[in-house]
Amino acid sequence: MQSLPAPRAGYSFAAKQTLTYAVDWRVFPAGTAVVHFEQQGGQEKVTATAETLGAINMLFHVSDHFQASFDRERGCTAEFDKQTVEGRRQINSTMKLDYQQGKSVLDEKNMVSGQTKRLESGIPSCLTDLLSGVFYAASQPMVVGQSFLLPVADPLRSVLVTMKVEGKEELKTQAGTFQTVRVQPTADAGVVKNRGNIWIWYTDDERHLPVQMRARLFWGTITFRLVSNEAK
Repeated sequence: MQSLPAPRAGYSFAAKQTLTYAVDWRVFPAGTAVVHFEQQGGQEKVTATAETLGAINMLFHVSDHFQASFDRERGCTAEFDKQTVEGRRQINSTMKLDYQQGKSVLDEKNMVSGQTKRLESGIPSCLTDLLSGVFYAASQPMVVGQSFLLPVADPLRSVLVTMKVEGKEELKTQAGTFQTVRVQPTADAGVVKNRGNIWIWYTDDERHLPVQMRARLFWGTITFRLVSNEAK
């Protein structure tokens, strides 16, 4: 499997940035997601939270927290952590990527049953993770009709995700009106394949800011729309 492509010339990840998204399920307000970026030396740290609200929260409570860090020059993920509370399911996991030894190590604990497990998998020389990959894609050229590839660290294996740039659209969110390029991630295996159809709308400029994300699943469609973008 190929390694992660380096950021395009002149691109730099945000030293500090907070993106807030409103989350809808079908036509109903379902929650809020907040993603924060912060430079820490040569690393970029990404933290994200997703919380349900209102009637959806009473039907199915979700409180997910994610943390990842990757190299600002090459994009290689060093570690990816997540703490998920989804209904009665509560799982904490940490995945560390050791490129010198060529392997990833996933430690997972079920916070309800107390059961733990460890999974090891071989990896190529540079991967992104599921959280960072959405935003790392902004560092790549986006030309309508063309695709680029992102090798992603999945819990059981490394998965090659194809990012197909499908077209351009004008998009309105609470954060404003944007000229965007629509990108569809696809994969032959792993979490991306199991999430149904996914689209991400990036601003059609040098930033490639993700202003909308949508997943069409068998039980409904979830949409993330940008509410605010703050340099903090």
